[in-house]
Amino acid sequence: MQTRILAALLCGCTLVSAAVAETLVVNDQVQVRESQTATPKRGSTMTDVEKQFGAPVTRHPTVGGGSPHQPPITRWDYNGFSVVFERDRVIDAVVVASAAPAGAVPSGGDAAAPAGTAPTSASPPTGDAAPTSAAAATGS
Repeated sequence: MQTRILAALLCGCTLVSAAVAETLVVNDQVQVRESQTATPKRGSTMTDVEKQFGAPVTRHPTVGGGSPHQPPITRWDYNGFSVVFERDRVIDAVVVASAAPAGAVPSGGDAAAPAGTAPTSASPPTGDAAPTSAAAATGS
């Protein structure tokens, strides 16, 4: 099972370019715009990412690494984006749907909640625009 997840993750990472965009559905039409969320650059080290963005909210366990054909893959989640590492280098950074401007408090969240805790309740976005996340493929 882990092998399938790792293979799917790696395939997805190879199909995605470095450009990051947000996908919005407005009046049943899909619109794409560049993301304003700062993310680490491909090739940055784990140390560089932690220096620039601080400690991640979640550090997922490393998968793979059992052979040269299956290098260790690690994912760190931050508020607004996730970073995927191969060994200790960034291979992708993905802006997530719940990305909010810096300093914004999620719906149902508590501004005084300790770092690394999730809000107790989350409401889906309302209105005509429903943001989702996507990394824009530029057809390279």
